[in-house]
Amino acid sequence: MRSVDADTGKPTQSPTVTRDAPVPPTAAAPPVARPPSAAPRPTLARLAVPAGVLAAVAGAFAYVGSVDPYEAGHYPVCPLLRFTGVYCPGCGGLRSAHAFVHGDWPAALQANAPAVLGYLAFAVLWTVWVVRVVRGRPVRLGLGPVHLWTLGALLLAFTVVRNLPFGGWLVP
Repeated sequence: MRSVDADTGKPTQSPTVTRDAPVPPTAAAPPVARPPSAAPRPTLARLAVPAGVLAAVAGAFAYVGSVDPYEAGHYPVCPLLRFTGVYCPGCGGLRSAHAFVHGDWPAALQANAPAVLGYLAFAVLWTVWVVRVVRGRPVRLGLGPVHLWTLGALLLAFTVVRNLPFGGWLVP
């Protein structure tokens, strides 16, 4: 775009910058300070958290395996069952874990089938976790709202069915 200088009457260039015009250099920006890159941690250090989780779960299963939940007084009673008479989705979980530790799979499934599926899911997810940590890859569990709502709906259906007369085979 051309304009006229008021003093001289000569045409001048507009101060606006077009796309093709080069941008005049400005003062150099100071260099961006970046933190020094951390050296990757050794594999054993990266395995500390998965090993700690495994130790805690193994300790819990060892305790439940050694202390019989069928004997009264060792574990607290489910408050929902005590006050309402309704079996919650966790009722029978300790008996299921006890039977699971002792290798009695039918009794573990009868006591609480979703708990057995949870034990197996934990084993698979823990193994995937360890493999990804050893390989130096990030651990991501991509559960979205649909997955969580589906899991909740399945547990709700299990709870309803186990409390109906025809679901007596699911009662611990």
